[in-house]
Amino acid sequence: MLAIAAAGILLTSRETTTQPTETATPPPQTTTSSTPAITTTTTATKTTSATPTTTTRTTTTTTQATEQPAECKENIELVVLTRHPADIQEKAKDLFLKSDIAKRFCITNVRFLPIPAGFWPTYIEKQSIDVAWGGGPTLFDDLYMKGLLRPLETKLALEAASQVPDKFAGMPMKRIGDDGKIYWIAAAIASFGFTVNTEVAQQLGFDVNKLNSWRSLASDDLGLILVNYGVPALAIANPLQSTSNTRIYEIILQAYGWEEGWRVLTLMAANARIEEGSALVRDDVINGDVMVGITIDFYGYTAERLNPACKYILPQGETIVNGDPIAVVKSTKHPEAAEAFVAWILTEGQKIWLDPNINRLPANPKVFETPEGQKRQDLKEAFYRAMQAKVIEFNDTLALETEFAMQLYFVATLVDQHDILQRAWAELLRAYYIDHRIDEATFNMLKQKLTDIVKYKDPVTGEERVFTLDDALRVNKILKDHINLKEAYMNAWREAAKQKYEEVLKALGG
Repeated sequence: MLAIAAAGILLTSRETTTQPTETATPPPQTTTSSTPAITTTTTATKTTSATPTTTTRTTTTTTQATEQPAECKENIELVVLTRHPADIQEKAKDLFLKSDIAKRFCITNVRFLPIPAGFWPTYIEKQSIDVAWGGGPTLFDDLYMKGLLRPLETKLALEAASQVPDKFAGMPMKRIGDDGKIYWIAAAIASFGFTVNTEVAQQLGFDVNKLNSWRSLASDDLGLILVNYGVPALAIANPLQSTSNTRIYEIILQAYGWEEGWRVLTLMAANARIEEGSALVRDDVINGDVMVGITIDFYGYTAERLNPACKYILPQGETIVNGDPIAVVKSTKHPEAAEAFVAWILTEGQKIWLDPNINRLPANPKVFETPEGQKRQDLKEAFYRAMQAKVIEFNDTLALETEFAMQLYFVATLVDQHDILQRAWAELLRAYYIDHRIDEATFNMLKQKLTDIVKYKDPVTGEERVFTLDDALRVNKILKDHINLKEAYMNAWREAAKQKYEEVLKALGG
């Protein structure tokens, strides 16, 4: 039983089993056996609300492996780059190698390479890689723009792809090239929001209905919990240790605009404990160590299952719903076998997401018509809620072109200088709300100063710069070609942020 005591308030929790993180090590090898071709019993549905009502009409849809060799001339090992954790790798490998598809295409092993996304282009160019799976559309669009993906061409893969919607909540689930071919396709659905522990909120006397936007996580009210009880109510993760939290920060910067987005991010960091990974954020909420944490959807669904007091929230009109892709890459030596694996993932393999320890939204809704899917009405309801979510128009290209600079700036100014940032914010809140030592105008002036984008001396040119969107684009290009300059830029940002926070403390007499 985990708990935290803060000024006489006990924030209790339920014991939980630690879930996998966003990256993992390769799983052990398994042996093969065969099963029938991919067969799904389907039920016609008519959607009238976020939770669809259904009338049952049973049919059978069978995807046959038509592109099959007459006999196995070699045993094929597929090599798959992935951002999926170990539990997903192991389940996929075990189920796939038992499938009829694996037998038909002589696939006797799947070897996963769970390496950081930044190394994927090099691996694809230097080695024989067959499939890329998981990591989000920005990563896959980068691979596509670099010419590292192969289009789906076999009848088997294209029939499977036809079962995945072209769009979901207004977002593309397939990357269609100028040639009209599919270069990547969503294998799962992901949304981004935050998970609230309602028991903790009740113990703190906090109205959870106030938590309805990213800005609400940057609020004075959340900051006053830190002031009054000595512990933060929010948990977030270091972007260099979490792809999902990186995406959330990018969403905020686009939802509010660059300058206002950094104000929101700065106060979120000031209100938060910053963890070295998104799984730790999720566990903080489950265990009652914080009231709220920013999470990708499947971490929210897992929290809801492990602790019924937890609730996953989508900030309406301020988030996105992504397809999490799979693709065949250009260096494959076994294109038909690679496409067979993709076809399996898009059909029978969708059952992976239904595992209670995985809890992801499938890309192919037909999986809910299987016996396994009918047991997961909670995921089905979440699927249709996500389908109807109000989302922002998100620019993947812009996110990609600023991502590394954004991550480094976040770490330098909000993580590395977190102690002094949080102290300055707490002192500012105390001076205005509790001690009444400053008036509203002074409070707002110092709050703006605390959250201003930093002015810094460029370590290369010696010029005074402000970390605007244009500057982030500039620095991102520089670091792409000169990674050795990373620490120089981070040091410049750290010092500028520290000076800014110290000036706020000095103005408050600290």
